[in-house]
Amino acid sequence: MTSLLQQIQSPADLRQVPRHQLNPLADELRQHVLESVSKTGGHLSSNLGTVELTIALHYVFNTPEDRLVWDVGHQTYPHKILTGRRDQMPTLRQYGGISGFPRRDESEYDTFGTAHSSTSISAALGMALAARTKGESRHSVAIIGDGSMTAGMAFEALNNAGVYDDINLLVILNDNDMSISPPVGALNRYLARLMSGKFYAAARNVGKSVLPSPMLELAKKFEEHAKGMLVPATMFEEFGFNYIGPIDGHDLDSLIPTLQNIKNLKGPQFLHVVTKKGNGYKLAEADPVLYHGPGKFNPAEGIKPSTSGKLTYTQVFGQWLCDMAAADKKLVGITPAMREGSGMVEFEKQFPKRYYDVGIAEQHSVTFAAGLACEGLKPVVAIYSTFLQRAYDQLIHDVALQNLDVTFALDRAGLVGADGATHAGNYDLAYLRCIPNMVVMAASDENECRQMLSTGYHYPGPAAVRYPRGAGIGAQVTPDLQTLEIGKGEIKREGKEVAILAFGSMVHPALQAGTALNASVANMRFIKPLDVDLVRKLAQQHKALVCVEEGCTMGGAGSAVAEALAAEGISVPLLILGLPDKFIDHGDHAQLLSQCGLDAKGIENAIRQRFPELTLNNTQ
Repeated sequence: MTSLLQQIQSPADLRQVPRHQLNPLADELRQHVLESVSKTGGHLSSNLGTVELTIALHYVFNTPEDRLVWDVGHQTYPHKILTGRRDQMPTLRQYGGISGFPRRDESEYDTFGTAHSSTSISAALGMALAARTKGESRHSVAIIGDGSMTAGMAFEALNNAGVYDDINLLVILNDNDMSISPPVGALNRYLARLMSGKFYAAARNVGKSVLPSPMLELAKKFEEHAKGMLVPATMFEEFGFNYIGPIDGHDLDSLIPTLQNIKNLKGPQFLHVVTKKGNGYKLAEADPVLYHGPGKFNPAEGIKPSTSGKLTYTQVFGQWLCDMAAADKKLVGITPAMREGSGMVEFEKQFPKRYYDVGIAEQHSVTFAAGLACEGLKPVVAIYSTFLQRAYDQLIHDVALQNLDVTFALDRAGLVGADGATHAGNYDLAYLRCIPNMVVMAASDENECRQMLSTGYHYPGPAAVRYPRGAGIGAQVTPDLQTLEIGKGEIKREGKEVAILAFGSMVHPALQAGTALNASVANMRFIKPLDVDLVRKLAQQHKALVCVEEGCTMGGAGSAVAEALAAEGISVPLLILGLPDKFIDHGDHAQLLSQCGLDAKGIENAIRQRFPELTLNNTQ
């Protein structure tokens, strides 16, 4: 017997399904999401929570003519399955396969590319006003999570949208009481009180049960009165939106009629939907954080503890943070909603009064750190490289310009594999080194990462330490809090003809290439201040220099070396190897590095090709 899901190749097919079959379809869709993610890895909890909502949206709205904009985007697997990509799910987040996030070049149903939070309302408003400008009658729908509502950008968009009473804009708050880390802040507390107000929900149900069907007008007035009495002047109505809800986001018999009614309303509408992350899979319901972004696993057994003996860089940071906090009472730790991802769970347990999760608000996190630093505390901001881009103005104006003592721990620097271009930290070296007062370091192994964190922490100004996702090379991590001399690199291998100046994660493959080429290899350690003495020495002793970095070549570490050579008046052939001037898609990290020529063999081949006249053989 053919399943319901197999009959659906597009939302147009979905809209032909009888209403009574939508609940069985939801069960099939949820199971398909679970089976797919268990085989490929990916985001699970969030997608299990949006199954019914996704069905209802495509059932009611005429997609793709009506625009759906998904916030963050890691809740769109059901959307992908229903929009013609069911058979491509085995390629999810794999090289050459479909993305784990919406992408405009992947499907006409992906109306806006997302992966960072709080962008949906702005984009949907732009689409709604574009439709008005062009005289088109279509709807724009933003689906935003409660965690994403903590960011200022969402409120900027709400503030802007509320003045237009003639647009077809719907904002759906997918309230699952969780972002990635548990949600924080006054807004979340407000939503929790609103959601837990059983009297409001009960009043609505009484209105439905005691009033006979002919009394529709009276029922409507009762509804308006109950809403005004129990949820007076909600925050969203103050922004100019018509607030509706909260309603059960897993109840299709509630979702579909509500959305159908909203379609007939003009002006900005705000629908509050309550869902449960991991819904329908008990293990994910019990621990939605663990099942937020799992690798491959057996759904029947659940996720097993990792057996890898190597520490991840994130774990190295977490241990260092606890050790440094024990040594210095002025240390405070800050994260923009990435407690688990940044390795701060243990720090929160040990030092709860010195731990600050500011929510998904990267701009605020940086200026908040600046305020703490003004009062003599020593803030450490744990933030992904790609997320710090969102707070670039604050980094320059609020921290660096005032030369404040803030340490930035930049996780996920370089390529990040399956999460792809939106999460790759390819630009931090370029965008940080041009800022005055900054010290910028790149760790080559786990122990050096710990040393650099101590170095940045004790530097009396803004400092950043970048380190990659996942485990390092297995280096032994010493328990002390030793620092490095600022602006000094080290020679890792003595060779002839060519010197490879390697930065951070590229030191290890550069050493392998250097052995094959009998080249000298330097671990440069500091991008800013650059070890100009070491650059000068290597230039004088070799016929050519090669810079290698896991970051963009335009304006990056290699550019810093080129600038130093020019300033010194040194003319020497220079090859700069790094990430190309393009966005790099998702895939296996090692495979992506190889394609960019940044594995040991790629580095070796690039040097041989660039300098064929040199003697590049290991004769040792």
